[in-house]
Amino acid sequence: MQPFHQDTIFALSSGRLPSGVAIIRVSGPQTRFITETISDQVPIPRKARYGLLKNRKHEVLDSGLTLFFEGPKSFTGEDCVEFHIHGGIAVVENFLEALAEFENCRLAEAGEFTRRAFANGKMDITMAEGLADLISAETESQRRLAQLVASGAQRDLYMNWRKKLIQARAFIEAELDFADEDDVPGSVSEKVWQEMKVLSQTIEKHIADGKRGTMLRDGFHIVIIGAPNAGKSSLMNLLAARDVAIISDEAGTTRDLLEVKLNLNGVATYITDTAGIRESAGKVEQIGIQRAWDKAAEADLILYIEDLSAPIKLDMSDFKTEIWKIGNKADLITDTKTDYNFIISTKNSTGINFLLENLTKFITEKTSLQNDIVPTRRRHIDLLSQCKSEIEKAYKQENLPLELRAENLRHASQYLGKITGDVDVEDILDVIFSQFCIGK
Repeated sequence: MQPFHQDTIFALSSGRLPSGVAIIRVSGPQTRFITETISDQVPIPRKARYGLLKNRKHEVLDSGLTLFFEGPKSFTGEDCVEFHIHGGIAVVENFLEALAEFENCRLAEAGEFTRRAFANGKMDITMAEGLADLISAETESQRRLAQLVASGAQRDLYMNWRKKLIQARAFIEAELDFADEDDVPGSVSEKVWQEMKVLSQTIEKHIADGKRGTMLRDGFHIVIIGAPNAGKSSLMNLLAARDVAIISDEAGTTRDLLEVKLNLNGVATYITDTAGIRESAGKVEQIGIQRAWDKAAEADLILYIEDLSAPIKLDMSDFKTEIWKIGNKADLITDTKTDYNFIISTKNSTGINFLLENLTKFITEKTSLQNDIVPTRRRHIDLLSQCKSEIEKAYKQENLPLELRAENLRHASQYLGKITGDVDVEDILDVIFSQFCIGK
């Protein structure tokens, strides 16, 4: 997406039609002229004006509110206007057609309002990403995390770290260039390297918290795996408290991945039922089994379930993910099994509440944040890891010349700049802003 700032853009910025009220947003150089034409005058900035709204032929489009925002004190940094009109489908379509009749005025692309805000210095990339997460937040924890990022707290933290890196590099280069001058203390680099070691450790902890933040943003993923008829689908239905999966005594009933979303203590939790793992399976079932293994490899937690009355062991040794071994069909046995994390019966719901309580506790612990400001995207974590690596190269490689170690600090500051957009990141802007809906 390439924004053309000579164009004035417009879009429906409110929810799905029909609705009680629809908000149409306009931004760009033609905004003032459009406002004067449709609303008969430009209202006092930030004060709503009610009246008839007309097209260029002076035909009445609707009656409603006009709210004008004069640039640069607007969301996009340009002149903006919002028309609050009735939310009928025909009313909105007619209004949008009237806007399209103005010269150099077109329908906005996805995320274009936010991209103009970024281009005009109203926000950095992290704030734009936080805004996108805020719009899509479905749980309280997701909302809180997104709100903090959108407020600029994450940007301020990274800018502070980048400032420290630039300052450290300046001290190193000063020692290189002016080592013979009386006003530049010698061996200042020793203090710099100690500060860089502390900064590296701080970033390392921040990255660890970021993995928790990613779970909050993207959800916690649980995969149920086991042999056919072990009770996987029954367990999923009980955890979801509704019939999500088909239950049958016939082996191989579940052939594809079935996923349900739960809200466990404010954390979006995705539970996936998979095909039963067995060797003598048909071609279609084999595809389902492979998908089961692949999905389990990506999970945050695996629930490995076995039939206590006729256990079929699966080799789970290759998985690095935490695995809870669950024994099902406790109603069919009398002896106590000790090599399971949980004993349940999906037939009479024995042990299900205890399992769910422990799942909720486990997920809460895994997603609890030591610090509210955390990286929330894989992009952030990757760039922070590269930044940390460059800092470590700088302070650990004592045998290298100072100018090379200073270059490592320069690379580290660039990686931080790529997170916030202070360094050219045109290649990722299209991806970020395309995640927004039209009108945002």
